[in-house]
Amino acid sequence: MYVKIFTDGAARGNPNGPGGYGAVIQYIDPKGQLHEKELSAGYQRTTNNRMELMAAIAALEALNRPCQVDLYSDSSYLINAFNQHWVDSWQKNNWRIGKPNEVKNIDLWKRLLQAVSPHDIHYHWVKGHAGHPENERCDQLATSAADGTNLLEDPACVL
Repeated sequence: MYVKIFTDGAARGNPNGPGGYGAVIQYIDPKGQLHEKELSAGYQRTTNNRMELMAAIAALEALNRPCQVDLYSDSSYLINAFNQHWVDSWQKNNWRIGKPNEVKNIDLWKRLLQAVSPHDIHYHWVKGHAGHPENERCDQLATSAADGTNLLEDPACVL
């Protein structure tokens, strides 16, 4: 099964302000009909990078079988981690960048790697706020979630 995933994250007062993520999953069935699912959630205190990762995690965890995926994001942090093989180096170096520096957001990177594992994924960077319809929709979902009520707690960002 082939799907397209579009993701975006947002944080107000980054770091440690309210934030949210948005994701759009698209699938065309054998009859040629487009099916689309939107996902979003908001958090009390978080960072933009954590929300970028959560968008991808939520979308991939929503898939109920192994898929071929084209994942689109305006987050260089997310896309380069895979396309530039940063995540491979981080794992090889016990989640360290150099000796003293631990990789940020290890909890989410590990969760993302689990979500990635059953799928064949190609990662694509898109320029944010440049009129890409699905990226613009993800941005709307993310910012609306960040500005919403009943925000979740991000355990890594509790003050």
